[in-house]
Amino acid sequence: MPEREPPIPEYSHSRAAAHPPPTLSGHNLTVGYGGETVISDVDFTLDPGKLTVLLGPNGCGKSTLLKTLARTLAPRNGHVLLNGQDIHRQSTRWVARQLGILPQSPTAPDGLTVRELVGLGRFPYQTLLRQWSRQDQQAVDEAMRAADVTGFADRPVDALSGGQRQRCWIAMVLAQQTGLLLLDEPTTFLDLKVQVDLLELLASLAHDHGRTLLVVLHDLNLAAAYADCLVMMRSGRIIHRGTPGEVFTSRTLSSVFELEAQVVPDPHTGRPVCVPVRGQRHSRLQPGAPETVSCHD
Repeated sequence: MPEREPPIPEYSHSRAAAHPPPTLSGHNLTVGYGGETVISDVDFTLDPGKLTVLLGPNGCGKSTLLKTLARTLAPRNGHVLLNGQDIHRQSTRWVARQLGILPQSPTAPDGLTVRELVGLGRFPYQTLLRQWSRQDQQAVDEAMRAADVTGFADRPVDALSGGQRQRCWIAMVLAQQTGLLLLDEPTTFLDLKVQVDLLELLASLAHDHGRTLLVVLHDLNLAAAYADCLVMMRSGRIIHRGTPGEVFTSRTLSSVFELEAQVVPDPHTGRPVCVPVRGQRHSRLQPGAPETVSCHD
């Protein structure tokens, strides 16, 4: 049975400073699918008010950890605390009023307009006694402005470009007015310019509006350019954690990704940038050579 749920104030840009930052942590997490264990004995605490990026090679457990923190997956061992409460002992509605999640490659029903999609973010607040209100409409309008989708609010979602659609999904999550946002590979299959625009938006949500974000990314250089905190995973465990300047090094890229690369500072921001060492393809083709990844994997 769910525990008694404390009231949760709705979160908005204008009132972000009035509430303490939300907290999310996982303790001794072991999670898997069927008979396979994907992550083992993982401890993780999300830094409030920052943009944290999860990195690691395919199959390392990034998405599994995010889904577990989001209550999409139940751990075999361990527990997740959301604002001090065991997330798996709370109702879906209670969780959705505090934590928004954007899964990989979401799809909308045919013909659904942008405004209708964003309005779905208000579902956690709808009850038999509380139907659509002026407060809901204000939340939708605010979310569409923040995600810059107001200009095509009445267009069908399926008629938009990939980048525009992704902004609409982010607007829907923003309409939940939660302080915590978890996004699983939101830039996949998007052009580089669109990826940059989305990361600018996500960084702004953290730095200008006090949101706490956890994002799974594949592009190493974009992660280093925008993250406040980088968390590197390999084989179901967290291997490195820290600021890009602390953990984004040639040594860590080699240990986590088996990638030979030079790491140099960006001339404008000073953030680290990886430059792969040429000739790795030849070494990968040698019998018994380990598989490596690129800076965009």
